[in-house]
Amino acid sequence: MTSLTASSISRRGLLGAFAATAVMAAPSYTNAAGFLRGGGDIRRVKMYNGRTGENIDTIYWIEGQYIGDAMNEVNRFFRDWRNGQTHEIDSRTVDIIAATQNLLDSDQPYTLISGYRSPQTNAMLRSNSSGVARSSLHLRGQAADLRMQGRSVGQMARAAAACRAGGVGRYSGSNFVHMDSGPVRTWGS
Repeated sequence: MTSLTASSISRRGLLGAFAATAVMAAPSYTNAAGFLRGGGDIRRVKMYNGRTGENIDTIYWIEGQYIGDAMNEVNRFFRDWRNGQTHEIDSRTVDIIAATQNLLDSDQPYTLISGYRSPQTNAMLRSNSSGVARSSLHLRGQAADLRMQGRSVGQMARAAAACRAGGVGRYSGSNFVHMDSGPVRTWGS
């Protein structure tokens, strides 16, 4: 029985080792995408949207190709829940989310707090909070605010920052991490 358990872990462990090794060497987004290719033939994203009650668990990339129907499903899932508007979600953002999820080595889905934001929603949020950027990457489908049961904001932020593939904001007081495909930078506590 022990050898059976060891062999069932070996593929996941091997993928994790490849990912961890590649992440440490990834100075730019291009290299982060490369480390994902080294991690296997597929890319998968698993999330729950508390605002809509929807779940997504989809393979969106196989053997070097994004799957159009799966990316359309991601676009719909990330929609502005306040008005139903959708926008194309940047595949790099989805890659960062998937890579971080792999590094966290959890079967738990992310909880999507905020994905795409329409201009109207962003303006409303800006009028109620000083922490919402006028030209937020949420407006372009390049950002997501996420949390994960069983993982702290610090753990999630460290995993996302290790990808060196975009922006990572820690919002410990609100219990979420912002991940985006913009310039590499970090902020928050």
